[in-house]
Amino acid sequence: MAEDEALSQSQVEGLLKAMEMGQPSPQAPAAPPPATASSNGPRRAAPPPPPARKSAPDRVTPYDFKRPERVGKEQMRAMHSLHETIARNFGAVVSGMLRTMLEVKLLSVDQMTYSEFVFSLDNPSCFNVIEAAPLEGNWILDISPVLSYAVIDRMLGGDTEPGPPIRRPLTEIETKLIGRLVKAFLAELHDAWENIVQLTLKIQSVESNPQLVQIVPPNEVVILICFEVTLGKNRGMINLCIPFNTIEKFNSQLSNNGWVGRVRTKPTPETRAQIGSNVDSAQVEVVVTLARSKIRTGDLLDLTVGDLITTEKDVALPMELSVQGVPKFNARPGAYRGKKAVRIDGIIPT
Repeated sequence: MAEDEALSQSQVEGLLKAMEMGQPSPQAPAAPPPATASSNGPRRAAPPPPPARKSAPDRVTPYDFKRPERVGKEQMRAMHSLHETIARNFGAVVSGMLRTMLEVKLLSVDQMTYSEFVFSLDNPSCFNVIEAAPLEGNWILDISPVLSYAVIDRMLGGDTEPGPPIRRPLTEIETKLIGRLVKAFLAELHDAWENIVQLTLKIQSVESNPQLVQIVPPNEVVILICFEVTLGKNRGMINLCIPFNTIEKFNSQLSNNGWVGRVRTKPTPETRAQIGSNVDSAQVEVVVTLARSKIRTGDLLDLTVGDLITTEKDVALPMELSVQGVPKFNARPGAYRGKKAVRIDGIIPT
């Protein structure tokens, strides 16, 4: 800008307004570029200066003072690893209980306020208030209605196909049935927290409306652990809510990874003997295959008592004995105390 050039009133007001709005200020009218003289020709204008680069805006991270981050990242990682073990063990236990495959997966571990947790749940729901002695305060175990009714249907002999959605509270009988699932979860929760604190967990009450239960103030920080459970084509959520003030004094154990000691312990003779006794009492299916052959459907339908079926197997060859569908031994037919039996001659090489 030339020394004798002054800004007009409108230009001054535009600059002030741009500063208040946080926008780049409008450029003042630039003086005409100075002309350069050439010895071989007329005077010509100098090239304009390159445009200035715009600075990148600073990133602003919003911070909500109503939701202070009270739980550190190290504690959150410890909680995540701790409850991954619960997901695996709980899935195996409930699969045996329901006699069908059930998959449990840990989805997330977050911290939020208690009011946010309550208003994110379904209503009605299976809302279990858990007493966790010797901790001061209660925990919450919430089971979504889709999962609750699917588990109850399977316990009563139904299949795993999803049915129409049911929007009503659990009856007294249904509450007793779903209590078996809750007790199985609490048993795994007790074992996982064993190296941090010896918990005595029991169901204090079961509610259908989560908004009517207030175990902590609405703005209190809680840790929410979300499990996704897949039963056939049904998929539901199990939410474990742990108020931070109940476990705040155990932060040092979580920070020092004291909870991993249970995984690193070596097996003792007592644990080996217990596992051996459990395996010894397990029942397995034993099947002996006499021979294998092919036959037409028409001949199969015409079979009557006394007919003979010829096979390609030599009568002198041993039979195959399978355990749980896996061929294990070579055997020969015989009798023992008036009953048909087989004698094991050897092990089938794998």
